Amino acid sequence: MINGRVIINVIGFIICIVGLFMLLPAFVSYVSQGNDTTCFLISSLITTGVGAFLVVLKVPDKSIRKREGYLIVGLGWIAMCVAGSLPYIIHHDISFSEAIFESTSGFTTTGATIFNDIESLSAGTLFWRSLTQWIGGMGIIVFTIAIFPLLGIGGVELFVAESPGPQSDKIHPRIKGVAKRLWLIYVGLTAFLCFVLWFFGDLTAFDSVNHAMTTMSTGGFSTKNDSVGHFASLWVQYPILLFMFIGGMNYTIIYYMFKGNFSKAWRSDEFRFYLFFVAFLIATLSFWVYSISGAPYETAFRETAFQIVSIITTTGYVTVDYTAWNNSITMIFFMLLFMGACAGSTSGGIKVIRHLVFFKNSILEFKRLLHPAAFIRLKVDENVVNGRIITHILVFLLCYLILFITGTVVMTVILEGDPTNFLSSIGSTATCIGNVGPAIGSVGPMDNFAHIPPVGKLFLSFLMIVGRLEVFTILIILTPYFWKSN
Repeated sequence: MINGRVIINVIGFIICIVGLFMLLPAFVSYVSQGNDTTCFLISSLITTGVGAFLVVLKVPDKSIRKREGYLIVGLGWIAMCVAGSLPYIIHHDISFSEAIFESTSGFTTTGATIFNDIESLSAGTLFWRSLTQWIGGMGIIVFTIAIFPLLGIGGVELFVAESPGPQSDKIHPRIKGVAKRLWLIYVGLTAFLCFVLWFFGDLTAFDSVNHAMTTMSTGGFSTKNDSVGHFASLWVQYPILLFMFIGGMNYTIIYYMFKGNFSKAWRSDEFRFYLFFVAFLIATLSFWVYSISGAPYETAFRETAFQIVSIITTTGYVTVDYTAWNNSITMIFFMLLFMGACAGSTSGGIKVIRHLVFFKNSILEFKRLLHPAAFIRLKVDENVVNGRIITHILVFLLCYLILFITGTVVMTVILEGDPTNFLSSIGSTATCIGNVGPAIGSVGPMDNFAHIPPVGKLFLSFLMIVGRLEVFTILIILTPYFWKSN
């Protein structure tokens, strides 16, 4: 029997947190003399009030089992996205579907937007967009785990539902300790990047804070219409490039590096594959772009490296229109929409570890065909991978592929009449499931999602949430097995 009261109680607590965070853009708006201070105060009051009402409901049994964990995470993210849309609905003259899309894109760190002129937005709204990505980057559920003792609720089941993919070594034996350490690293890296952009990059304090938040969250929202391409300084683009790459690393690896345990970090097959794969792509494509663009090699290298890291880490920042280079390079960047960075990072996508296990297992399968009597085991980080994990990854990849194909068909129908129907359909579907942002077609790096019909925006919002929670968390709720009592 599903404990509905504890689900409502915890979701109420999550909504309260979102409501309290709304006070920050209200303060920014007040300081900058914006006209949306009242909007954020009203949104905060409504959100916090609804959340507080749900929190005070009496819950006799506060235990969270697997079913409750999945429902809390799934419904919690939907509730966050709805709550986060209130400032857009109250202050901006946009529809419900547009507000939901922008809010969902923020919390899921997708970075797709419906605003045509970002620089015309108020400081409060710009800060709220960045803040939603920063909250969603590490996952508000993990943040909740760190302070769950206040509710008398354990958070193990929530952590499993929030991070259903392959996990690395635990940083700390207690899940509460894991969450605290992740957030400590996350906050520290954000603050350091903010200082670098402000001190060396000569950005304003406001732009530095916003870009630091959306870089470390691998979100991609910018305060400028031309994204990071607006800033020609090398002291802006190279630091953001580096910290995007760091944001795509497994935070366990980052923790070991901070502790000085570089040997343990280097033993990670996933990290080494991530590093060498990115380096290979940059070396190959930068020379290719240099040969066809005629730009100086440093410029070709920087623009190519920036876009590769931005897409692989699912950040979605833009410095150049990669679809303008040539069709072959455009196809490569489209394929990178399915890559993703490391598991345990703030990035979206399929993740490097799943690709690594899939290819390793495929190669071993050829050996098994040649030597059917041999006992050949798959190893990652010198540890034998359990057969159940291999099955889990293969099913995940299949579900991801089916979701992409189904989503493409749906978007093809929705975008009927669009001259770039097919490209826009596969591009919008792939980028939303992978939480990337820019894609191809009419949703390329120089475009936005304002022209997508309302039903399309809502559908893509759903895909963003499914992708952010790595497919299983949402899809399992839709199965009949989930609702059976036994």
